[in-house]
Amino acid sequence: MTIAKINAITVPADSGDELAHRFAQRAGAVDGQDGFEGFELLKPLDADRHVWLVLTRWRDEESFQGWMNSSNFRGAHGGRDTELSRQHGGVSPAAESTPTAFGEHPTASPTPRPVGLSAELWSYEVVDLG
Repeated sequence: MTIAKINAITVPADSGDELAHRFAQRAGAVDGQDGFEGFELLKPLDADRHVWLVLTRWRDEESFQGWMNSSNFRGAHGGRDTELSRQHGGVSPAAESTPTAFGEHPTASPTPRPVGLSAELWSYEVVDLG
């Protein structure tokens, strides 16, 4: 059963391109994770909408949880305690030196501010219509 995890990230009107750039810097980082099936970054087309969607597909919930507890996840999020990790039981050990999609580079001084103002995780099961 494939599941979809959608991270809805609210960004300031002038920061969407920076969010896309930061995700591009990490492109492929999750590809080797067991159970990972795909990733898409969705940019809003409505001028008054400022929520970008990060869509990932996983073989099952256990695969997603495995990623949440992996060094890849910690690296992608700078080792910080994210809303995503709090919602799903992920760990948050010491930060690594990888820049994050939210704009943090734990070893750089000064640390850039996060691009996202807030984020919300949505979980769905992919329905087989066949």
